[in-house]
Amino acid sequence: MKIEAVNENTCIVYFGDRITDDNAGLVKQAAEAIRQDMADVVTDLVPSYTSVLVCYDAVKMDRFGIATRLRQTLTRSERESQMDDASTTIELPVYYDPEVGLDLDDVCKYAGLGRDDVVRIHSEQTYRVYAIGFSPGFAYLGITDQRIALPRKATPRQKVPTGSVGIAGSQTAIYPSSTPGGWQIIGRTPKKMIDWDSESLALVAVGDRVQFRSIDRQEYIDLGGNFDEL
Repeated sequence: MKIEAVNENTCIVYFGDRITDDNAGLVKQAAEAIRQDMADVVTDLVPSYTSVLVCYDAVKMDRFGIATRLRQTLTRSERESQMDDASTTIELPVYYDPEVGLDLDDVCKYAGLGRDDVVRIHSEQTYRVYAIGFSPGFAYLGITDQRIALPRKATPRQKVPTGSVGIAGSQTAIYPSSTPGGWQIIGRTPKKMIDWDSESLALVAVGDRVQFRSIDRQEYIDLGGNFDEL
């Protein structure tokens, strides 16, 4: 763990320099501990792949004091918690079909595999949420099996439908809203990734785990899925 000042009221806590499952778990655990124990001085937190950006009230604490408080909080949290206890596994139903999986056949061609094999490979593992960004609730998940790790599209789409599940290299993700994007779309979930009325806003947080479950067309419809471009 390394703490570095950014400016007079912001610092970054680093947990490593590599994107790994373990580091994502540490980021998740740290963010929860800081929110719980340091709400009196911390004004905002931004978890990322290997770090947590901490904004604090400079009137109440200087950069030396915040570094001391952070070390105390995170050391205590590390002693009291096991990393896996700080993670949540969220199951997401996905309809894998060219009807909504706009690039599913391209992924099959890239991998030299049939649709059933690509779906099985993508859905059989559990993914860690490494970061959230690009748009509200857009979660970067890893690590995608190298057999289906197709690079981004050379020319991004102007609009990717809400709920689309995509692959870009070693990561996979779900589009929480309709936005431009260059990920290879292999399916769509009827699950809403953003709840504007909830306190957490996003369905998943950095450090959580995601498990995809393959569903058929009828279940997709029954769960509220649609086939429009919005």
